[in-house]
Amino acid sequence: MESSPPRRRNPYFYKKSPMHKVEHIGIAVKDLGISIPLFEQLLNSPCYKTEQVDSEQVSTAFFQKGETKIELLQGRTPDSVITRYVEKKGEGMHHIAFEVTDIRAEMQRLSAAGFTLLSDAPKLGADNKWICFLHPKNTNGVLIELCMERTEGDGSTSAL
Repeated sequence: MESSPPRRRNPYFYKKSPMHKVEHIGIAVKDLGISIPLFEQLLNSPCYKTEQVDSEQVSTAFFQKGETKIELLQGRTPDSVITRYVEKKGEGMHHIAFEVTDIRAEMQRLSAAGFTLLSDAPKLGADNKWICFLHPKNTNGVLIELCMERTEGDGSTSAL
């Protein structure tokens, strides 16, 4: 049986990638009231911020360890994506978020490379970020979030 030659990788594709680092790891939980003290004890670090994200119907809590952030997510409504996720799969890791310089350019790059985006435009997310998710069917079952810091004058009340 003949094997096909390995695909050549385009070095330009990798040099232009604006993903900088893991920005945070998202963990779906049933109850922030129970999970915040648990993670404060586990991480030996206080929760530094809680926030409601209306666009995603979630409540969030953030922890910082070194350069890495942990985001706890609790669904606020029965039809919230997080509520449904916890009902189906239980509590646990929900997504990995990567910091990007230009979210629209990164969305275009990934879409052109064949990844499925879960929204056509960036959405307002927690922690002063623009966000977009990639469908896990293209990423070995891992939900990937792209996030970019919002700045003054970038249309922070609507999509970029």
